Formats: sequence, structure tokens, C-alpha cells
Amino acid sequence: MTIKNLRITLITSLILTLAFGGAVSAIKNGAPDEENNWPYVCWVVLWDGVSQYVYLCSGSAIQSDVVLCAGHCTSIPGIMYSWVSFEPAASFPPPEVFGIDSEEWIEVAERHTHPLFSMGEGKKGITDWITHDVGILVLEEEVELDRYAELPSEYLVDTLPMKQDLDIVGYGVQYQVHGGGPPSWDYIDLGYRYYSRAQLIQSEDVMSDEFMRVTSNPGDGKGGTCYGDSGGPILKAGTDVVLGVCSWGTNGNCAGVSYEQRVDLPEILSWIEGYLD
Repeated sequence: MTIKNLRITLITSLILTLAFGGAVSAIKNGAPDEENNWPYVCWVVLWDGVSQYVYLCSGSAIQSDVVLCAGHCTSIPGIMYSWVSFEPAASFPPPEVFGIDSEEWIEVAERHTHPLFSMGEGKKGITDWITHDVGILVLEEEVELDRYAELPSEYLVDTLPMKQDLDIVGYGVQYQVHGGGPPSWDYIDLGYRYYSRAQLIQSEDVMSDEFMRVTSNPGDGKGGTCYGDSGGPILKAGTDVVLGVCSWGTNGNCAGVSYEQRVDLPEILSWIEGYLD
């Protein structure tokens, strides 16, 4: 198998677009994390071991061998191999695909998805098509980092003001191609950790009980999440506190707003904490 034969998946569901797969954008209107300010944010690569298709997500280490991710990443059927890299500029694909050892990549020993996670099946509309979009990766070995992401207190999101500043961090490609048809996302320059500032849109709509509504249109110093950022942390600005994980958006251009799975809910926090020492 050669690298040109490896294909990155692009997963969509009706008008609802998962921020998943690597043939798409990472943080829009962001900047590369060249100073490694978010050392706990990692690139997640998943492969079934036989096909041409490789799946890409993001995650954040909440202790030395536990990574918080999205449920739609950890629940992919048929996955035999998964790895994470904490390098701000990671190589792709993991050398293990070619039978080469590398200290950069850490193998995932276990993948766990929240027991109440559901996507698409039996859902009737935009308000209930996905739920409990949280997953855990247990690493084969511990990774020593300068610091780790922190879990929030219960219902912290509900106490935050409208337009609370957020830090969004994730991996993916950065370029959208225009011309010759609808815009498409390019595959070049994979594996760079990007960050940007976004804002919380507080509301009392039907989604707010489970998802954070976050600005996604770039401009005024802000950016947004898109494909390839799935599972990456949505942080209270200037802190390591993970308010949510990147989950989904409403269109293929990743414009408007995005919906990020809250992790400050008691039933989600208690499930995550069950994997911590």
C-alpha cells in the first residue's frame, strides 16, 4: 500500500455534517500551534487494517493514558488499529501502517463510546439525530506531557455569559478549493494542530440541554470548527477546562454555527471519570 492509495473519508448525513474525517478543514481562520500551547491535544488516526480508508479525528488527553474524543469517532465499525500523535506537526500516515516503528505515534489499546451514544438511527429531525457524542481512547502506554486537559464542573456551561470566549483546537487540512464546481476541501498539509478563538451562543433552544452552540463564521479574530476537528476540545478561553468536544455542523462549508457536545452534564462526566485513576 502506498500513501497515494490511502483515502481520507468524508462523512456527511443529510444537511447535518459531522466534523469528521481528514479530507476537510481543521480550525478555520486559525493559526498553527507552533509554540505547543496545547500539548494535550492530539491527532487521532483510525484504520480497519485492510481497506484504503483512514479516518481522522482530534482528541485531548485528560490524563497520561486517557484521551477524550467524540463518540462518532470511537464507534466507527471494523477499526483494527488506532493511533494518536501529540506533535503540533504530525507525520501522516502513522509509520505503523507500513510496518515502521515510530516514537511519535502511540497505539490505542481500547476505544470506548458512551453507552447512550446514538446517531441517525430512529431519529426524526435535527433536534434529536445524535446524542451523547462522547468517546474515550485508552492508550497502550502513558505519555508524559507538560499538562493535561481538565474536566469541567457540573453544568458549568449554563453559568457562562452570552459570547463567552472559547479556545478551539484541532487537526486537519486547511485549504478549500474553488472553481470548476462546488467548493471542495483539499488533502494537502495534513497533521498540523491549529487553534482559534470562538464564542458561545447561549440559548434555551431544544439543543442546549446537550450541545453548545458556537460561532463558526470566521472574522473579527474568530474562527470555527469543521471536518477533522471531531473530538477536539472546546475550551473556556485561557484555561485547560474542556467544556465540550467538537461534534457537528449544519452545512458542508462549516459556516454559521456549530454544535459541540457538552461534557459538563452529570451523566457524561461520571462516565468519563470512570476511566480515570
